[in-house]
Amino acid sequence: MDRNERLYEKLKLKKKRLVDSLVLNDILKDKRLIKAFMEVPLEKFIPDKFFSIVKLYEDVPNLFYYDEQNPNNYRTISAPHMISIMLQGLSLTDNDDLLILGAKSGYIAALAHKLAPKGEIIILEANSEIAKITSKNLKKLKLNDSISIVVKNPLQGMPELSPWQKILITGAIEQSKINPLLNQLDETGGVLFAPIGQEFIQIYTQILRQKDEYFGKKQLQVKFSPLITKVEVDELELLTDFDETEILKESNKSSEALNKFPNKINIKYTSDILDEVGPGSDIEIESIDKKQKELVLTYLMSIKLIIKNLKKEENIEKCFNYIESIEIKLEDLKKYKKLFQIKIKRMQNILNQIRSYTIVRKELDKKNLLDSEIIDKKIEIINKQIDQINLFLEILKEDISQIKTLY
Repeated sequence: MDRNERLYEKLKLKKKRLVDSLVLNDILKDKRLIKAFMEVPLEKFIPDKFFSIVKLYEDVPNLFYYDEQNPNNYRTISAPHMISIMLQGLSLTDNDDLLILGAKSGYIAALAHKLAPKGEIIILEANSEIAKITSKNLKKLKLNDSISIVVKNPLQGMPELSPWQKILITGAIEQSKINPLLNQLDETGGVLFAPIGQEFIQIYTQILRQKDEYFGKKQLQVKFSPLITKVEVDELELLTDFDETEILKESNKSSEALNKFPNKINIKYTSDILDEVGPGSDIEIESIDKKQKELVLTYLMSIKLIIKNLKKEENIEKCFNYIESIEIKLEDLKKYKKLFQIKIKRMQNILNQIRSYTIVRKELDKKNLLDSEIIDKKIEIINKQIDQINLFLEILKEDISQIKTLY
């Protein structure tokens, strides 16, 4: 047995002991999560320079990010007992779409994917460097098709992609800041789970939405570092000569979408109503109708044609028209998302990025096109846009192929 094999066996044994301990202490109760802990390798989410076999698979936080310029700026993956409480508090079902605020290196999202394999998971992370680390981790485990990461202020959530069946907040958040997020919950049993409170102490709280009523259950006292909300977007480095505020305002629909929600929300705290929401209690899915299947395929084939036209279109205004047309069709398809397991949120998220690149192209066109630096930037942006279009087409292809196999 070589060194790597010995290390693997040692980590496997430590993991088994950890899981057994969490079960015996009545912390880890969901059998699906037990299986997920055993299958997802925590070591793949920790950079080599922070790897510690002593801490790995112990019930302690694991360091995965440290800013040498700012020693106070470091990030850890939460301790396994805390992760158990988080994910079980969400009561995830197979088809749930989950919004995670704060990346935690992608480990929690990877575990969540095991609990909601047919849903879509999007992570919002304010620190672009952590987002890159997370993206690489997900790619290593081939989870980048199931889990997306977006660099933006997590406090805004993603109202343009709502409703969300579940929202998980992985950093301390003040009570007054959660209202915009609660508004994005699904009206039929959406759940938000968050450490709510001031900087030094919080209460992990589970909040359930039923239509316009919100019911809260305070679980336990915890101490989390604050949720980071200061956005660092590397993409803006390409836009140093432009009005960045205006570009972001145009390319991000979150602010506009947030305005449609009411500001004040009354949460009724109770100790028992949330007990009815249990893990695995999935919603019954209606049977597939042949006409519905044909309609959905027609929509998807139409979107495929439009996005192909967008890929070769040079006229910026026509590009915007194509994007708007795709957006409308995706919105129409939302009602069939669960039934046909369409990756609508993922496609909408990619479409937002395509729109952003189109806006940048529009701004670049206003510049001196003889300037070699401007030309290079434009080529770079066009290539990035094409990459996103190709990714969109790949997702479409998978969805179309999957739906065609259904009865």
